[in-house]
Amino acid sequence: MYELEFHGAARTVTGSCHILRINGKTILLDCGLFQGRRSEAWERNTSFPFIPEQIDAVVLSHAHIDHSGNIPNLVKQGFHGPVICTHATRDLANIMLMDSAFIQQKDVEFVNKIRSRKGETPVEPLYDPEDVIKALSLFQTIGYHRPARVVDGVEATFYDAGHILGSALVALELTDGVSKQRLCFTGDLGRSNRPILRNPEFTGDVDVLITESTYGGRLHGDEDTALDAIEDVVKRTVARNGKIIVPAFSVGRTQELVYDMRRLVEAGRMPDVPIYVDSPLSVSATQIFRMHPECFDADMRELILSRKDPFGFERLRYIMSVSESKALNNVRGPIIIISASGMAEGGRVLHHLRNNIENERNTIMITGYCAEHTLGRKLVEKEPVVSIFGEKHELKAEVAVLNMLSAHADRNELLVYHGQYDRERLAQVFIVHGDYDQQEKLGEAMTNELGISRIAIPEAGEKFEL
Repeated sequence: MYELEFHGAARTVTGSCHILRINGKTILLDCGLFQGRRSEAWERNTSFPFIPEQIDAVVLSHAHIDHSGNIPNLVKQGFHGPVICTHATRDLANIMLMDSAFIQQKDVEFVNKIRSRKGETPVEPLYDPEDVIKALSLFQTIGYHRPARVVDGVEATFYDAGHILGSALVALELTDGVSKQRLCFTGDLGRSNRPILRNPEFTGDVDVLITESTYGGRLHGDEDTALDAIEDVVKRTVARNGKIIVPAFSVGRTQELVYDMRRLVEAGRMPDVPIYVDSPLSVSATQIFRMHPECFDADMRELILSRKDPFGFERLRYIMSVSESKALNNVRGPIIIISASGMAEGGRVLHHLRNNIENERNTIMITGYCAEHTLGRKLVEKEPVVSIFGEKHELKAEVAVLNMLSAHADRNELLVYHGQYDRERLAQVFIVHGDYDQQEKLGEAMTNELGISRIAIPEAGEKFEL
C-alpha cells in the first residue's frame, strides 16, 4: 500500500510537485515554482501544503524552474534529505537556481523602487543565494539506466526524456514488504526527431503512470515548418525596420533557437541582422551543454566531433554585462534579442519588452508554452494593455506565436509514447501538468484510442491510495 498526493501542476501547468508516501517515508517528485498571477504565485510558492522537514527525499525530473525552482525554499524551511537527479540536471540546477535567486533580488529591488514612490510596503525575495548553496549541497546524481535507492522500498531509474539536457522519465520500483509495483513519472516528455537531444526513451511497462499533458489536445508542426516560420517572422520584421524580442527559456529553447538560426544563416535564408543572446544564464547553460555530449543525438555528436560549434557563429553575440544589455536599447535598425525568461515572468526580457512593446514595427516572438496569467500568456492572447514591473503598457508590437518549436510532446506524440505500455498491466493513469481542458482532451484520447479507462485528473491536494 502506498499513497500519492498531488499539489503543484494539478489541473495547471507550472509548479510541479507531487508526494509519494510509502513505508513511513515521504518523497517529493519535483519541487517547482508556480508561475501565474503574482499574488497567487507568491502565496503558493511561499507556503508549502506539507511540512518540509518531514520530506525524506526529492526526486527531480529536470532542471526547469517550474520543476526545480522551489527546492531552495524547501531547504530554507527545514528539508535536509537528498535531491536525486541526473548529472546534467545537477549542473544546470547549479546555475539556474542561483540565477533564480539573483533575478528575484533584482526584480524585488526594481519593484520596490516603484512601490516606494507609491508609498507601498516593500517586498522580499522568496530565497537568496545562501539558500541555493545549502540546497545544492544536498544534490546526489546518477546516470541514466543506473538504479539507485531513494529510501527503503523505493528504487529510482532515470530514462532520457528528450525534453532538455539531463531531463528524465523517472521509473520507481516500489516495495512495501508485501507486494511490488512500478511507477513512471514523466516529468516533461520531449519530442522525437528534434535537434540536439536524443529521442525520449521507453521506460518499460509500469503499473501506474503520472503523465504531463501540456499539449494534451494540441498538435505541433514539424521541424521544417519551424524553420520556415522563424525565417518568415525575421524577414517581415526586418522589412519594417523593427526589432525582434524573443522570450526564451535559458535552457533548451535558447540553444535550439541558436542552432536553428545558425542553420538558416548557413543556408542563406536569414537577412543580415545581428543576433544577441542577452542572458547570462543562457551563456552559462550553453557551456554546460558542451559538457554533456552523452545527451546529444547522432547529428549533434557528429557536428561536435568535426570541431564545429553548434551554438556559435559570426553573426551571434552573447551578452553578459548589464551595461551591454542596456546598450541594446540604443541599437538602430533591425536586431534579434533572445532573452529569458520564456514565460516573460522575470529577467532581462522584461526590460526589452518594456522598451519595445509599444512600437508597431517590432515583433515579440513567442516560441514555447506560456502558463495562464503569465505575461507571456497575455501577449499570446494579445491583450491590448499589459503590466510590466507594475506599470501599464499598450501592446502595439506584432506578436508571433511559434508553437511548433515546443520541447513538449504534443497530443499525438503523447499517445504514441503511452501506446507502448501494456494496457493490461497499467492499472492507473494520473494526468498532471496541463491546463484542465488539455488534460481532459488527453484523457479522452487515451481512453478512445488506447483503450485506457483508468484515468484520473487530480485536483490540488487530492490523495490516492494504491
